[in-house]
Amino acid sequence: MSPSTRTGVFNALAAYFMWGLAPIYFKLIDSISADEIMIHRVLWSTIFLAVIVILMKKWTALKEIVTTPKTILGLAITASFLGVNWFMFIWAVNNDHLLDASLGYYINPLFSVALGVIFLGERLRKWQLMAVVLAIIGVLIQLIALGTLPIISLALAGTFGIYGLLRKKIHVDSFVGLLIESVLMLPIALVYWFFFVTSETSNLTNNEVSLNLLLMAAGLVTTAPLLCFTAAAKRLTLSALGFFQYIGPSMMFVLATFYYQESFNAIKLITFGFIWAALVVFSVDSIRHNASRRQK
Repeated sequence: MSPSTRTGVFNALAAYFMWGLAPIYFKLIDSISADEIMIHRVLWSTIFLAVIVILMKKWTALKEIVTTPKTILGLAITASFLGVNWFMFIWAVNNDHLLDASLGYYINPLFSVALGVIFLGERLRKWQLMAVVLAIIGVLIQLIALGTLPIISLALAGTFGIYGLLRKKIHVDSFVGLLIESVLMLPIALVYWFFFVTSETSNLTNNEVSLNLLLMAAGLVTTAPLLCFTAAAKRLTLSALGFFQYIGPSMMFVLATFYYQESFNAIKLITFGFIWAALVVFSVDSIRHNASRRQK
């Protein structure tokens, strides 16, 4: 393994481990409402990202985007999906639905494949189709047995999948793009903070320093894994990087089941079982497909 690849693997592990541990952070401040936490996530992410863009000297890329209305409009649309995804994840963690969040991020790569077929004209290979069918069966079993869809899981997978699809069509630097998305969300967050939030913790001057530091850390929790992910993406192939993406939801699953002891009944086990089987099929097919391409 070359030094560059080794560095890429280290950064990928760091990124997905941080995403997997993110629920612990949000649980530390679960006494604060999800909408108020969301405000701080947007505010401090904007500040941290601005610092990163300055340090990485990406002002030229930023200026090009700011002077392109079509790109700004596209990022405004992606920001809306990202904002919903951020909020729903916070709400899920702080309302004991971490298992649903885990399931959502397991479903996400399969959902992304389906979006590629629908909107990009991509064709499913036989085993990819099998993986998608297994995932659908898993969701339908929960619908039939419990009479409810895993709405939180599907919403998280859907918003993040659509976000990824739209961002793929907007050719901008990842950090600069995320900074602009955060800036576009910021006015809404600030207006909501100043005029609609009435909790005791909304006034930072009344809080203990430790709590304010925790709230500020929302920006770090958002930007640090992205920094590592970007570094990994530069050194690893997308197929290699893809196999790390299951670390995050797996850690969430372990945390939810064994540490936070969320309810995990037989129906949920069956649903997870079908999703896990789908991911095994999907991963094995990806390995074989990439190996055959290299041999040509």
